[in-house]
Amino acid sequence: MFDTVARRYDLTNDVLSMGQDRRWRRKVVDLVAPRPGERVLDLAAGTGTSSEPFRAAGATVVPCDFSLGMLQVGKKLLPHLPFTAGDGMQLPFADDTFDAVTISFGLRNIHDPVQGLRELLRVTRPGGRVVVCEFSTPTWSPFAAIYTNYLMRALPAVAEKVSSNPESYVYLAESIRAWPDQKGLALRMVEAGWGKVTWQNLSGGIVALHHSVKPA
Repeated sequence: MFDTVARRYDLTNDVLSMGQDRRWRRKVVDLVAPRPGERVLDLAAGTGTSSEPFRAAGATVVPCDFSLGMLQVGKKLLPHLPFTAGDGMQLPFADDTFDAVTISFGLRNIHDPVQGLRELLRVTRPGGRVVVCEFSTPTWSPFAAIYTNYLMRALPAVAEKVSSNPESYVYLAESIRAWPDQKGLALRMVEAGWGKVTWQNLSGGIVALHHSVKPA
């Protein structure tokens, strides 16, 4: 599915989020707080748009994705990045490899999200950190109703105009509705072995950033 949307993936995300995805990704980088010389894993990196800011901060970033189509598009756009194919449930990296790991809008697409979180834990060094950026539950009930209506009706219609595979965005809407709320994701992270989890809401809770540290 993701191979078929790769060509216009970034444009479609920009349109569907009304430009908010850029701000969300900046917040991810700020929370990861990469330092020069650190190794950062950007899982579900897609075309590498989310990875480049880590490199700009002086870190060594590894963009990893399951979709070969995404990686091919990304390699053409950003040939200097070490794009790596990998399954989020069985990452192709040794234990304790990275100082920080992050995944943006990709945890929902891993068949077993808790196993995916365990794999992220495994490849992170003790004391290393994780930031999960994912769609979540709006915190204001009246807005939540409007947002749900947008997801199920407007989002697929807009995707029809701009995406190379609009059917995939029907799946997107349905997967967002089925995803746990902020506390629910935090509990899954703790279940996977991460330490105390904190989160911050963006855009009224449409998106949440969850942060934790691997116990020493």
